[in-house]
Amino acid sequence: MNNKFLSFIIYRKSGFYVKIFSTCWNNFAYIFQNIGIIIDTYISKEDKTMTLLKKFIAILAVSFVGVAGNLNADILDEIPADIRDFVYNPDFMDPNQPLGESVYRNWKSDRPLPWTIGYASSYAGNLWRKGVMERLYGDYLPKMKAAGILNDIVVTQSNLKDAVQIQQMRQLTDQGVDGLIVCCSNPVALNPTIEYAYGKGVPTASMTGYLTSEYAISTSVNYKLTGYYIAQWLAETIGGEGNVVIMEGIPGTSASDSQHQGMLDGFAEYPDITVVAEIAHMWTPQIAQAELQKWLSANTIEVDGFAVQSSGESGALNALESSGRPMVPMALGGEIGAFCYWRNNPDFIDRAVYAWPPGDDAEFAMNVLLRTMYGQGLKIQSILVPPYEEDVETIQSFVPEDCDRNSSEFRTVGIENWASDEYLNNFFDRGEALL
Repeated sequence: MNNKFLSFIIYRKSGFYVKIFSTCWNNFAYIFQNIGIIIDTYISKEDKTMTLLKKFIAILAVSFVGVAGNLNADILDEIPADIRDFVYNPDFMDPNQPLGESVYRNWKSDRPLPWTIGYASSYAGNLWRKGVMERLYGDYLPKMKAAGILNDIVVTQSNLKDAVQIQQMRQLTDQGVDGLIVCCSNPVALNPTIEYAYGKGVPTASMTGYLTSEYAISTSVNYKLTGYYIAQWLAETIGGEGNVVIMEGIPGTSASDSQHQGMLDGFAEYPDITVVAEIAHMWTPQIAQAELQKWLSANTIEVDGFAVQSSGESGALNALESSGRPMVPMALGGEIGAFCYWRNNPDFIDRAVYAWPPGDDAEFAMNVLLRTMYGQGLKIQSILVPPYEEDVETIQSFVPEDCDRNSSEFRTVGIENWASDEYLNNFFDRGEALL
């Protein structure tokens, strides 16, 4: 019994980590004697949205240490226990997520400063990608130029074509970029090109989804955990029963597939909930609206909730509203157009759950890449963060009453709340802020 432990998977609110409890089985009684005191203590520190703690105790997971197939116990032992037991919990981990020791642990770029980074983007047709570009060119590049760290960020677009992205990555490498960033890509197709770049002294970091190459650096939220959390939240919101529609992003990308599987797993724990449709919206509001309108027109079945991967929710909301059906709960994750509806209908849902605030996700990946190039000693292949959430009062503080339902803006929560320097230091042997 000594290798059995309990984990309460709880969430992060306003940058504040609610502690995961892990214990040997013989401490079971002690935890439950004190859990009420612990919950009340944390609720007193946060606003009323923290009451979900009482509901989210349902996510109690009984696990065995060492079960996860590809978890590198030695490396994970070097990560603080509260992060390891929550964000890297094997019960909520994509089995293909690379978690071994990084090949960059004892590596340092021999290129002189300032560096040029190539951003080989796989797609440009949605609000999320717009948010990434605004952060990279509007804020990040200017401040890194001023510090003498970056010279330029060179961007290419491959329109979801792996062969084109591979060609562009090779061209960027051969043209002399010092590091590469990719986004939301096929987890295996780029591997030979990543190894090619590594052989030229050019590291590759992936934001918003993992790559399986041992020469890649992966940075993102834990998507499976996030999908599971969204499903559990929606299930509880609709009373634990009813029909739900899942709207996934781009099938075949790790970010979409992992989050989608997490949602399926979360709903599977509710026998009275039925997933009646799974619709791909390509992380694009216009596609989400068109695809959901098509499904709603063809199906008369009652739907009680929508689990939508973000960068599609404003289109899904428009489709639902135009259908004349009841405005049932829907997962929101950052689109200001969707927040506009919620801001003026505050009882619609009780929280937004962020999986990938675009500017923050981009800065997260860039910071990890540059720290690695500086030789800070990256310990692990994947740096993961937990989901983040905000309540309607927070949304109302930055979305005006006369807001635009068709806004093309995307909420960012701030790098200090998403992947702060303090948090990143845990994953480097010689972690230090860039600025």
